[in-house]
Amino acid sequence: MVNTSNNAGGVDNTFRRKFDREEYLERAREREKQEGESRHKSKSKVPPVQRKPLKHRDYEVDLESRLGKTQVVTPIAPLSQQAGYYCSVCECVVKDSANYLDHINGKKHQRALGMSMRVERASLEQVQGRFEQLKKRKPPGTFTEQDLDERILKQQEEEEERKRQKREKKKEKKKEKALEEESEMDPEVAAMMGFGGFGSSKK
Repeated sequence: MVNTSNNAGGVDNTFRRKFDREEYLERAREREKQEGESRHKSKSKVPPVQRKPLKHRDYEVDLESRLGKTQVVTPIAPLSQQAGYYCSVCECVVKDSANYLDHINGKKHQRALGMSMRVERASLEQVQGRFEQLKKRKPPGTFTEQDLDERILKQQEEEEERKRQKREKKKEKKKEKALEEESEMDPEVAAMMGFGGFGSSKK
């Protein structure tokens, strides 16, 4: 059994502290009141920012210009010359193309451009105009075998033309080289060695 009675040399540890509930409730009410006032003041000070709705990009996103190129990167180089994709609006570098696309389509970037993430509601006239514009385009289903044959023939002709130009350039280079060697070599030495000339022997 445990003896709970106070000894002369012992300490009374059975005392429980009693809190004044009314006092603490009053303090809590005052704190809530002050927080509410400060929240209301901060809201009233800053007017709400009205941002434009999202718009289509009027430029092509360049993801392939630096593809396959090597680059020396130093830690003291400016952000725009470091490895990865540089965003001049947010002044940050993103390491790969997928993250760069996520960044330029994201909330932070759009806010920096002054746009919200909300899309403008299109009117009936805008929708009808868009339909008319799409009707004027050539439908994708009208592609025929004849179109394919024409494209293949055109490609073959272009390839032949390229090859012909290459051959002509090679011939010109050979002629120039032969003329240079001929002019450098003494005619008597050439005759002694059995070189009559570098031109064709056909008549």
